[in-house]
Amino acid sequence: MKTYKKPGYRSTATLTPGKKKKRMVSQDRRNDFDVTNVVQVSKPAAVRDAVHELFAATFPGASFDTLWLAFHDFERLFTGQYPGYFGCDTTYHDMQHTLDMTLALARLVVGYERSVDAAERLGAQRVQMAIVTSLFHDSGYIRHEERDSEFHNGAEFTLYHVSRSADFLRRYLPGLGMSRDVGVSSMIVHFTGYELDLDEIELDDPRDAICGHLLGTADLIAQMADRCYLEKCRDRLYKEFVLGGIAVESAGPGEYVVRYESGIDLLRKTPGFYQQVSKERLELKFNRAYRYVEVLYDGSNPYVEAIKMNLMHLLRVVKTSDWRLLRRSPPYFLGVSDAVENVEYLVHKQLAMIPAEHAAAPGYVTA
Repeated sequence: MKTYKKPGYRSTATLTPGKKKKRMVSQDRRNDFDVTNVVQVSKPAAVRDAVHELFAATFPGASFDTLWLAFHDFERLFTGQYPGYFGCDTTYHDMQHTLDMTLALARLVVGYERSVDAAERLGAQRVQMAIVTSLFHDSGYIRHEERDSEFHNGAEFTLYHVSRSADFLRRYLPGLGMSRDVGVSSMIVHFTGYELDLDEIELDDPRDAICGHLLGTADLIAQMADRCYLEKCRDRLYKEFVLGGIAVESAGPGEYVVRYESGIDLLRKTPGFYQQVSKERLELKFNRAYRYVEVLYDGSNPYVEAIKMNLMHLLRVVKTSDWRLLRRSPPYFLGVSDAVENVEYLVHKQLAMIPAEHAAAPGYVTA
């Protein structure tokens, strides 16, 4: 990756422990609303309107037509109305996650544009490209009716879903009138995954790298700030990891590596994941881009505050082993009617095939 000077910015919030700030996270926050408890991130129209407001205020006179159509197509794809595709059937990486991330991205973009000199600004076209990339960053989880006929759930693509998303963007963008963005979009989507070494992604313009940093940041902070993040990791992400070959990996004939014995085991290891992976990305790889949200909230960062609350609660639960404290039951926002039941069946079936000496813990579904 080409090096460049990081835009100057004075931070007022950090993901590392420090002096307490006034919390912006409502105790009454609803399960499918954003961190400010204002935007219902399970509804495409609500997020589209919120993004439109931010976009119009930042780029007066710029057309929103392309983005309006992208939101429309995103909803069709995830609800099973897009020609040739089944719809979303991954219970963790569902429609709410993408919408929540896209709203976070729009806020980061606006904060960035207001924080840097004119020569470093992204501009309306590049921001449009970043938002569309965000909307389809998990399109690789969606099964195609013909090409993916041998697969039973999108989580089976976990290890290479970002590359599939890049392929989808290559096919989709020209029809949206964004042919010139295909190369960059299909590369920066990899900032949301782990399939490529981020330092080896080649981009000619440093502003495209900034878009990648903002995308990767939005993906992480949106899901970790979700009000039901802990329950979703235990009850949903673990199952996707089973189907994706991550929780239990086949190391050869009759040999298995068990990374996560259960949803609870996944949560026990989440603080370590946060310290080693998320913070390395958020603080180092993405140059603490999460700070740009603070421009919109008078120096406070609702995402950082929500993440801290989730991690503090998780540490309390781990210390006491009282998993009953994680009792939220968030709704699903999927495009396949029997997806939840099918995931349950597939997970049971896959775990049952593992020899007893390698088997995951029996209580993998819930606490």
